[in-house]
Amino acid sequence: MKIIDSISQGKQFISLEFFPPKTREDWPAFFQTVQRLAELKPLFASVTYGAGGSTNVDTLEIVTRIQQEYGIETMAHLTCLGSKAEEVNRFLAALAAAGVNNVLSLRGDIPQDGSVETPLPCPLQYASDLVSLIQASFPDMGISVAGYPEVHPEAASLESDLSFLKLKMDSGADFAITQLFFDNSLYHTFVKRAREAGITMPIIPGILPVVSLKVIKRIVSLCGASIPAEFLAELEKADQAGGAAAVQKVGIAHARRQAQELLASGVPGVHIYTLNRAEVVLDLVEGLLP
Repeated sequence: MKIIDSISQGKQFISLEFFPPKTREDWPAFFQTVQRLAELKPLFASVTYGAGGSTNVDTLEIVTRIQQEYGIETMAHLTCLGSKAEEVNRFLAALAAAGVNNVLSLRGDIPQDGSVETPLPCPLQYASDLVSLIQASFPDMGISVAGYPEVHPEAASLESDLSFLKLKMDSGADFAITQLFFDNSLYHTFVKRAREAGITMPIIPGILPVVSLKVIKRIVSLCGASIPAEFLAELEKADQAGGAAAVQKVGIAHARRQAQELLASGVPGVHIYTLNRAEVVLDLVEGLLP
């Protein structure tokens, strides 16, 4: 089933993102986390995928197990950077054979080690190229894409960034999930500008609960997001007073307020970057939806 068909029913939802564990030894604990969060009845769960195919085998097995063993509609992240069309098609065919019918289409990050040549090899240069390939080869596959409330860090301008998002929609994308943000006004402004640019597909806000001051500073430096000064000061104060546990408490409370406000404003749902942390997500979403 395409996820967009469930979104179109109009009932607000939560969805989740997981990442494959680094080693097979970590898989039992990972699937215990999945089992606990399955009780939340998320509309879907996505699983990340390494640039250049570094974790595609794990992604395939994990999305298959989540869908078949835990009854959650799954969406596999798929990057095209450094990949050939035939490799992508094989992965898509394996997903379809496993009953996984949804993909998050991404370009992927350019490795800093020079392992991917630039300019990028044709025809898969951008996420829109990947969307077009999926639409042409697997028309029954649901397709999601990424959106950037604070503009993609490599974009020439806001207008350019929105034009690429519209191109992804016009190429066959069903809906978008945003990069993390910590100020809801950024999301609302982004959606307003997207609508003015002719982008009509649903745009789902992505929410990341902060669990570590060091980690979140590294994440925002990579993705181009910003931390509001007041929120950063609160996190730093918590870190000085109580360390990681205090930071996590502040981070979860902020994410919960974000989700509450977004849902109250009428967004279709919220997509939660779980960090594979069951307790964090359970605390965040308690009582959010009826």
